[in-house]
Amino acid sequence: MPTVLRIGPYRFFFYSEESGEPAHIHVSSGNKAAKFWLANCELSRAKNFKGHELSELYRLIVEHREKFMEAWNEHFSHTAN
Repeated sequence: MPTVLRIGPYRFFFYSEESGEPAHIHVSSGNKAAKFWLANCELSRAKNFKGHELSELYRLIVEHREKFMEAWNEHFSHTAN
């Protein structure tokens, strides 16, 4: 489960076995978790994050979307071989 980025309390990552899904990023902080689709930076699901935290996560994902997409494409191009 590669960690792509850490910002403050947030860890942005994906699971190696998720190559069959569209590009997305998971975020965790303590007992909080969320998943965002990267194509449109849309929230897929969230657990225990408050609304203002999800707004901040959305902002961070939009800001770092290119980095997340590059990491996704690089990782899954290597696991497909």
